[in-house]
Amino acid sequence: MKEQGLVSKYTVAQFKLRNTTVNESEVGNVLNREFNQDKELKVIVSDLTYVRVKQKWHYICVLVDLYNREIIGYSSGPHKNAELVQRAFGSVKYNLNRLELFHTDRGSEFKNRLIDQALQTFGIKRSLSEKGTPYDNAVAEATFKTIKTEFVSGRVFDSQQELDLELFDYVNWFNNIRIHGSLNYLTPKEFKEKQLVRTNPVQ
Repeated sequence: MKEQGLVSKYTVAQFKLRNTTVNESEVGNVLNREFNQDKELKVIVSDLTYVRVKQKWHYICVLVDLYNREIIGYSSGPHKNAELVQRAFGSVKYNLNRLELFHTDRGSEFKNRLIDQALQTFGIKRSLSEKGTPYDNAVAEATFKTIKTEFVSGRVFDSQQELDLELFDYVNWFNNIRIHGSLNYLTPKEFKEKQLVRTNPVQ
């Protein structure tokens, strides 16, 4: 095949997991799997996934509001670190002082001095999944399963700029056009608007 210049279509670049130590922070699982929230921006959950940019792995971070499953913040870049998470917070269009609880797994990109200081600055409380318990962050896990299926799967981006532009479009579609079964088949935007009408009926 090499002599003929042939490449198997079944050859797919595989992401190799790196062994990392478990974060031993004493912060507990404050969220306690209470994934249905009745207040906007009360609980934000987050996670990371990987995506191919040319011959390298880049990463995507999203912040999801449990109230209506809206992606309120996101970022992407070549490094899986605290700065990636910080940039996701920087993209949030809401006043960060309104956020009450931030729940993630125990990855070092989430539990570190940089993110701790940011949360303290805006008065946001912390919640961490228990060790080796992905169900403690089930909504973030499910959101990324969707992102991997609809946005990442089979894609190889030519540049970080292309990834940024495509991610911007996808988040807009996810929040404003894509219906969600957990929201009675409404979009996050429609769900929020409907709840606002219920709580603030026109006199």
